[in-house]
Amino acid sequence: MRVASLPAGEIEYHETGVGPPVVLLHGLLMDHTVWDQVLPLLPDGFRYLRPVLPLGAHRRAMRPDADLTLPALTALVADLLDALDLTDVTFVHADWGGGLFLTAQGRDQRVARQAVLPCEAFDNFPPGLPGKMAALAARTPGGARFAARQFRIRWLRRLPILLGQMARDPIPDETIRGWTEPLLRDDGVLRDLRAYCRTHFDRLTLIRQTEALASFTGEVLVLWSPDNKVMPPAHGHRLAELMPRARYAEIPGARVLSMLDEPEAVALELTAFLRGSSGPTDLP
Repeated sequence: MRVASLPAGEIEYHETGVGPPVVLLHGLLMDHTVWDQVLPLLPDGFRYLRPVLPLGAHRRAMRPDADLTLPALTALVADLLDALDLTDVTFVHADWGGGLFLTAQGRDQRVARQAVLPCEAFDNFPPGLPGKMAALAARTPGGARFAARQFRIRWLRRLPILLGQMARDPIPDETIRGWTEPLLRDDGVLRDLRAYCRTHFDRLTLIRQTEALASFTGEVLVLWSPDNKVMPPAHGHRLAELMPRARYAEIPGARVLSMLDEPEAVALELTAFLRGSSGPTDLP
């Protein structure tokens, strides 16, 4: 893992390949490994970067005085692009929707294209039942670590209030241990997660900031999972209609984490998008 030094602290990121940069994001209580099954299926000729955002599964705690609310985390993503001097970036959003707000913050100059998998958007912050339960647990003394321990019990994490609505197929124990270990052992990581979950989510502000994407002129792939219960299917269509150069596609049968449920289908769509074709192509 490489490390980028930002005003808020140090961010780890995994990097592979050479070419135009593709930045793949992840969600709350997850890390870059959510893309492990898709990454080997993506085409050569691109530089793939997977940052580990301070969303509870990161291994390096941020500075104690760092602002980690939603707007600040959006700015942190922009700071990362600046620190690495990335240009002509393809952003791939998944689960966490804060990266969508770069346009609203006026910091999307380095972003050329975006792929939007099921993620928070409009007023869906925190998203659905699992998002609301995670936010409640993080605000409750001892709640975040209690929830992390429940994640490690296979049958419990399949419940709708944990990961049952996030992934169709069971997530391997090894992956879950990697996601939960930093939170269970590091008080700084716990502090960071609680700082983010204390964000005041104002419905009208969230909608307005999402709708700022109407001014994003780059190509966009909205790759939604219509069968999930956490990120409303209507939001996928709405996002595609909002951006002038967006194409809408679906991953049937998958839930929010389509890269885990249907990695080959996700890779097909992303490959076509990265190569500039109008639809899915054969895997490389």
